[in-house]
Amino acid sequence: MLYTPAVLCHASAMQKDFPGWHRQKAQLHAQHQAPTFQERDIWWCSVGVNVGHEMDGKNQFYHRPVLIVRKFNPHIFFGVPLTTKIKPNPYYFPIRFKGREQCAMLSQLRLWDGKCLTHKMGQLPDEQFEAVKQALRRLLK
Repeated sequence: MLYTPAVLCHASAMQKDFPGWHRQKAQLHAQHQAPTFQERDIWWCSVGVNVGHEMDGKNQFYHRPVLIVRKFNPHIFFGVPLTTKIKPNPYYFPIRFKGREQCAMLSQLRLWDGKCLTHKMGQLPDEQFEAVKQALRRLLK
């Protein structure tokens, strides 16, 4: 069976706005420049609408906070999305950012283009950043 975009949008009980995300993605792609970012930064990032159990962004910009784990060049980085849902499992690493308990969703580590970054929220303290990187190392062994 072939799946058209309309079928994909309505295939699950939870509706996903793939057409809206594609419009937003086209606008992000048209930007001329990514903002300046560095490792340890936490940014609001347009993560989009994704397939299945991959995490999605929220609101009209499909945002989610993302921790920049590794900067490869001025354009691309590995990032880990954050959530306020606290889950006691090895894929959710607890952090505290701006007085709020959160988790870094280690299993959702992925590559992003800097054009997806919309505004900087701050930086994770060195000791917490090192702990997140250690947890990622353990997960990837």
